[in-house]
Amino acid sequence: MSVRGWSYRYVGPVDLKTGVRPGSGGRRIGSADDFDSWAAERPAVELVEPFTFVVGTDAVLRLAPRRSEHVACAGGERVLSAGEISFTREAGRWVVADVSNHSTGYCPDISSWPAVARALDDVELGHPSGFTHEVVFRRCPGCQEHNIVREDDFVCVFCGNDLPQAWNVDPTA
Repeated sequence: MSVRGWSYRYVGPVDLKTGVRPGSGGRRIGSADDFDSWAAERPAVELVEPFTFVVGTDAVLRLAPRRSEHVACAGGERVLSAGEISFTREAGRWVVADVSNHSTGYCPDISSWPAVARALDDVELGHPSGFTHEVVFRRCPGCQEHNIVREDDFVCVFCGNDLPQAWNVDPTA
C-alpha cells in the first residue's frame, strides 16, 4: 500500500524489467507548466496518438511514447495506475480525450482510476469521469496465466477455468 492508494508491482515478462536502466523512466509531469513544455516538444503528428502513462507511487503522472513499455515509463518501480492516454485541445487548452488502464505489465484494476484523476487534476488537465476504456485483468487460478476479461466472460482463454470476480493478478498482493 502506498501513501495515496493501492500500488501495483510489475507482473509482466522479467526480461522487460531487467532491461530498464536508471533514469529511463517516462517524463515526469508534476504541473501544468511541465505538461505544456512536454507537449510543446512533441511533433504535431505524435500528439494525435495515445501515449503510455503511469502514475507513480508519488502520485505523479509520467508519460512516454505509446510503444514504450510501462515498466520503463515507471523506471521499474511500483505504480498507482498505468495505461494509455491521449490528449486533444479544447477551448485553447489541453484535455484528456481518452484514457485506459491497458497495461499488460502492471494489469491495474479499474479501481485505480482515482489515482489517475488526482494526477490529472494536479496537472490541471480536464479529463473524463473515469477510464474511457476499462480493461479487466484476472490471473487464472488454474494455469496462472494473465487474462483480459471481455464481455463479462470470466473464463480463462488459455485453459477454460473460471476466473475470479475480484482482481487477483499479483499473487503477492
